[in-house]
Amino acid sequence: MDKIKVIHDLAGHTLTVWLDDPAKESVCEETAEEVVLMKDAGGRVIGFELLHYQPTEGEAGLAVETVVRSEP
Repeated sequence: MDKIKVIHDLAGHTLTVWLDDPAKESVCEETAEEVVLMKDAGGRVIGFELLHYQPTEGEAGLAVETVVRSEP
């Protein structure tokens, strides 16, 4: 099973999601929507970071929902 790593940086106000090993990162690209895409040497997106992330007021922690779907 693949692992996804989610990091909420309270001080930096970012939310980072790794879809693969962060050590494979080769290049980063910022989009117009203040999202940074982390890519491997082949140009495949292996993670992304949301800049200026603020959780909903009154919410403690970070809730993550996992949905697994089988192919039809």
